[in-house]
Amino acid sequence: MKDGDVSLILKDVTNNDAGTYECRVVSRTKHGRRDVSTEPISIIHLHVVPPEKKTIKVKSGQDVTLTCRASNNKIKSVHWSRADLTDGYVLLYQDGQFVPDHQHPSFKNRVDLQDRQMKDGDVSLILNNVKINDAGTYECRVFIEETRSWKNSIIIHLTVVDPPGE
Repeated sequence: MKDGDVSLILKDVTNNDAGTYECRVVSRTKHGRRDVSTEPISIIHLHVVPPEKKTIKVKSGQDVTLTCRASNNKIKSVHWSRADLTDGYVLLYQDGQFVPDHQHPSFKNRVDLQDRQMKDGDVSLILNNVKINDAGTYECRVFIEETRSWKNSIIIHLTVVDPPGE
């Protein structure tokens, strides 16, 4: 609480976190007595906006772009994940480079960012040679440097169908 900063940081915010938050400070006087603030020094009304949801249907063998945009171009990290994968990301991009060590093996050499410079907040994912096993719920999360916080940008339900005759 250096310099009087008593900020609260909420991580992985959900709809259940919505509500009114009050900050009250308790301090000690010179004589060791507690000085309790009866009035809050800050009142915050938190409204939680769920990420956008989208459904995409694609034929196996095709390439698909999962569109995701962040409103800020000071992006430090991008995480593309799939709900059912427990051992790795679809794509992890941090500090201007891919982090392949944390990528799920089924996506190696098949994914890329549409714009590695992330101009205008574009963090869309290109998934090449889509397979039936690629079907699932994808989530794009972006870490914004300015606010030092994560933003859930979009949830995409990808449906993959076999082309006729296969």
